[in-house]
Amino acid sequence: AGLICNSRNTDCEAELITALAKKLGTQMIHFVPRDNQVQRAELRRMTVIEYSPDHKQAEEYRTLAKKIDENKMFVVPTPLEMEELEELLMEFGIMEAEDETIVGVAESA
Repeated sequence: AGLICNSRNTDCEAELITALAKKLGTQMIHFVPRDNQVQRAELRRMTVIEYSPDHKQAEEYRTLAKKIDENKMFVVPTPLEMEELEELLMEFGIMEAEDETIVGVAESA
């Protein structure tokens, strides 16, 4: 078991996923870097491996497949409460603290 991070090129995403995996009692299996080759292949309705088998992104997917196949960490991740997830997101600067006095209150037009 484990998490796979599909990169969005945001700050600290690998560190965030590693920390999240630890809180869940699992591991980050692989960090898949973002690459425009994925979109090029998708436009042709192909996988990256079909479209460009020698591209570095194709190798990322081969590495991911191998890590999944060879994974020996068989655990059921421990679920997080929403508050725990929000705390983790705030710790990494992805989310700001909510003003609890306005949670669930609709803005007037």
